[in-house]
Amino acid sequence: MLKPNGYKNRLIEMKLDEYLESFGAVCIEGPKFCGKTWTGLSRSNSVVYMGNPENNFQNRTLAQINPGFVLEGDTPHLIDEWQEVPPIWDAVRFEVDKSRGKGKFILTGSATPNHKGIMHSGTGRIGKLRMTTMSLFEIGDSIGVVSLEKLFSGEFEDTITGEVKLVDLISFVVRGGWPDDINISKNIWGNTAKEYLKIVVDEDMFSVDGVKRDSRKVWALLHSLARNESTVVSNATLRRDIAQMDGESIDSDTISDYLNIFNRLFILDDQPAFNTKLRSSRRVLKSSKRHFVDPSLAVAALGATNEMLFNDLHTFGFLFEALCEHDLKIYANSINANLFHYRDEKGNEVDAIIELSDGTWGAFEIKLGANQIEKAAEDLLKFKAIMEKEGDRPPSILCVICGLSNAAYRRPDGVYVVPITALRE
Repeated sequence: MLKPNGYKNRLIEMKLDEYLESFGAVCIEGPKFCGKTWTGLSRSNSVVYMGNPENNFQNRTLAQINPGFVLEGDTPHLIDEWQEVPPIWDAVRFEVDKSRGKGKFILTGSATPNHKGIMHSGTGRIGKLRMTTMSLFEIGDSIGVVSLEKLFSGEFEDTITGEVKLVDLISFVVRGGWPDDINISKNIWGNTAKEYLKIVVDEDMFSVDGVKRDSRKVWALLHSLARNESTVVSNATLRRDIAQMDGESIDSDTISDYLNIFNRLFILDDQPAFNTKLRSSRRVLKSSKRHFVDPSLAVAALGATNEMLFNDLHTFGFLFEALCEHDLKIYANSINANLFHYRDEKGNEVDAIIELSDGTWGAFEIKLGANQIEKAAEDLLKFKAIMEKEGDRPPSILCVICGLSNAAYRRPDGVYVVPITALRE
């Protein structure tokens, strides 16, 4: 295997191993710099880089002439940034069909290419995995004494988890989960996210489809998304927000176009609404909650600093929620579960819903301060009562994910309290 020195294990590896046994090829998709290539290398015996500039980008040129040229190598064979030559997809699919083997190729991609030039979806031949930046547990900033999976199975012990400082939580959000930033000095955390957005605006959006866009309007939309991080907000509301806060006039079609490109670059990762399958007349709202793929991108889009966030805890509360939901999704996906949120027409909301593959589900509220735990627990119990009254399957667990708590414990009313810095999959 080509596992790089210094590689930190990722939770997605379990699913990658499973997919390599299930499919002839696996495509790992996600934002740039999130660690796709290193994770692919950890399971590969050979590699070809489409972005390698040697000999005037020889690999890319060969692939454009004949995609089969880049398929040769010991398996699993990694093809990095395959989307730079889209016909590679069909070549891989054809080779898998021909050989009928499993785990032959690993593709990594940081953008979704135009469908032009791709003849076949790859269904049944190429499995897709979505990868994001690192969780606090993967980085080492969560001690991992509370397992999400074991929480659902009832395996839990009250535990002192240690003091958590507000300045540390702010730093975690500013840094984000970029693998290359783990070991750099704290005083330069955040630079990766700032430069990331500049590259998105100046280069990446054009490279996806060759369309030149108004950079001022792109930045205005990024600012608005950051102001509305961790909220349910429509495109129409984004449009009004941009006009009011940035003084830019932008029409609905342009917003939809920009959001589509952001999604194709994997910089957004919205949180869908939970379908409770209620038999009552209660109307459950279906809009997704807005998220950047990493909370540090929201910080960068706001132009915020550690000091600014320390002095504006209202704004930081939304960013802390984004951090928690970013990590909850990683933990949930690693145990074959999914992350949602809940909101209905009567104003009842739950920050996070995790649904297991058997339909069992849990409700989670996210609170920065320990002084907010009591109210959050009351809201969760009220929500459970609504589910029971409506005749729907109630949540199997209720949990408050907290920032500034020094213990993980089960309250007398049955609600769990877990610091985000103590959680793992």
